[in-house]
Amino acid sequence: MSTDKKLSGKTALITGASKGLGKAMALAFADAGAQLALVSRDMKLLAEVQAACRGRGAQAEVYQVDVTSEAQVEQLKRDVLARFGKLTILVNNAGINFRKPVTEFSLAEWHQILDTNLTSVFLLCRAFVPHLEGGCGRIINLSSMMAHVSIAHRVPYSASKAGIMGLTKSLALEVAAKGITVNAISPGPCGTEINAPILNNPELLAKFTAQLPVGRFGKPEEVAALAVFLASGDSGFITGTDVVIDGGWIAQ
Repeated sequence: MSTDKKLSGKTALITGASKGLGKAMALAFADAGAQLALVSRDMKLLAEVQAACRGRGAQAEVYQVDVTSEAQVEQLKRDVLARFGKLTILVNNAGINFRKPVTEFSLAEWHQILDTNLTSVFLLCRAFVPHLEGGCGRIINLSSMMAHVSIAHRVPYSASKAGIMGLTKSLALEVAAKGITVNAISPGPCGTEINAPILNNPELLAKFTAQLPVGRFGKPEEVAALAVFLASGDSGFITGTDVVIDGGWIAQ
């Protein structure tokens, strides 16, 4: 899927942009011609992504924000609109995962995962929906194949990602008349930092890879290319749905 300059003249905000899928999407969006508002709590890594995007010819600004904070998200809205004057594309990508039995989770850990993965999507959508460009606005929410199927020790994570699916469908209906689309992407196992506990464990890695019909983990760039398509004008008739990109895992 070639990115070309599908996003020329458009402004995109990406949360969790300092690493993993967020970084890959930032670079792909830069190649596609978008202006970028890059959001993360890690300014050191975010600055590196900013430099890489600028090296590709994109305008890119960085914002250190805790996306679970209502006050910080509202300030982000003011800062982004003051800098760019508009927003065309909102990518809700920030996410975390802890892996352990449900009986070992504290309530604080439950809230941390739900707030980061799901509440942040609500906060960002509520803040920016009124300011998205009508007729070409795009919202892309990063869900997971764990919203469709699951495995043990993923209770809060699967719950949060399933919640994103419901939010995506309802919001898509709410803003369709404004020409704004809302879709989710559900990646399977990808070679990113969030999967380090698997990637760094040869036994676990072999077990997961054996369950993937394509025989390998996904590449962040493959998810990024899909995001560029969903953010572009080519996807205007796609809304309220989820695109699974999982190497065939849930087809089994």
